[in-house]
Amino acid sequence: MAKLVTGSTKNAGRSKSTSKGLGAIFSGRVRRVVLNPDDYPEQFQKNGEWSAVAGVFFSPIESPTYSIEQSNFALPLFPNSKQPPTHNEIVYLISLPNPFTQMSPTRFSYYYFQPVNIWNSVHHNAIPDSVWDNIGGESKRNYNETQAGAVRNVTEGDTNISLGETFNEKLSIRPLQLYEGDITYEGRWGNSIRFGSTSTMGIPPNLWSDSGEDGDPIIIIRNGQHEESTEPWVPQVEDINEDKSNVYLTSNQQIPLNAVNTKYSSYDNEPTIPDQYVEPQVILNSSRLIFNAHSDSVLLSAEKSIFLGSNDSINITAANKTVIECDDIKLGNKDATEPIILGNKFLTDLQNLCAQIVALGTALQTPIGAGPPFVPNAAIPVPAVNVTQAAQTMLNKIESYKSKVSKTK
Repeated sequence: MAKLVTGSTKNAGRSKSTSKGLGAIFSGRVRRVVLNPDDYPEQFQKNGEWSAVAGVFFSPIESPTYSIEQSNFALPLFPNSKQPPTHNEIVYLISLPNPFTQMSPTRFSYYYFQPVNIWNSVHHNAIPDSVWDNIGGESKRNYNETQAGAVRNVTEGDTNISLGETFNEKLSIRPLQLYEGDITYEGRWGNSIRFGSTSTMGIPPNLWSDSGEDGDPIIIIRNGQHEESTEPWVPQVEDINEDKSNVYLTSNQQIPLNAVNTKYSSYDNEPTIPDQYVEPQVILNSSRLIFNAHSDSVLLSAEKSIFLGSNDSINITAANKTVIECDDIKLGNKDATEPIILGNKFLTDLQNLCAQIVALGTALQTPIGAGPPFVPNAAIPVPAVNVTQAAQTMLNKIESYKSKVSKTK
């Protein structure tokens, strides 16, 4: 069990630089974030080892000076939903009970809420210590304009602010375009989940509202937004064909998916192509899909059909056996009519026939007397009868050699 370090005084959990009472809510600037024991080893030990993960060191907004030794420490307020802030993001903090409160009601620790949405940016909301003093040039103008209410129109290379050890700002990350009634969850890197619906009058138009009625539910999971030529601060609508990876869970929407293979010529009654289907469906779309059952089976089932289509090849490999169970199997195309021979049965009868033919041939090669006149070989009639019977048997059984299931062209 990870240890909790709070100190020995009744104010354990407080910092010398901040004196807030129990239940106080205030804002602070994030200075460092603890994500592993190597980030800040001494502070990692001091603040509870693994219990400190996702914790932040912060300084009050009114205290611009900072050192990690004198900073305050706070944990996420919610245990099951964590969003570690970047350096220099502003968070709301609250002082609340900790495990030692049961021994002394005055003991507390700091906990932080999600970052304050200063720039209304899904990527980051960090702000320098002093907007006017610590940055210059175009960056200073961008921040000043934002303070005045203008959009922060940042171009490549304009920002000059520490966001973390590995967090590098990407100016192309866009927020999602919202429609009435939407609930969205957006990551910092162009990944998102939309709990939305058909919006036939939505502006700008989206790709899932050309059918159905307003309010028909849809869930869109996307990882990796597509590139656009518009300014990077303009919100973006998902595009199933251009986003890197996505999952669509639809109700009555018509999704314009560009399926790479829609050659359904093997069907007697072809299925509806993906971009015309308007019933509930789940669509997975990416550069590559892998279904891996590491300890059991992959089971695919359908009421009508399962289509496997490739623009190159379909490969099936099994370590032990491959079983296809069906009353009508066609190979080549759907019009195949030629029955497949039952190999073992046919070869057994053919072997018997060949053996009789060999015996007949041998008998015919054995003359009687030196001749002429030649004396008929008395050994000929028996092999002749046998070969005749064997051949007739094959003729009588010729239909049984044909498979009743598999047909080929």
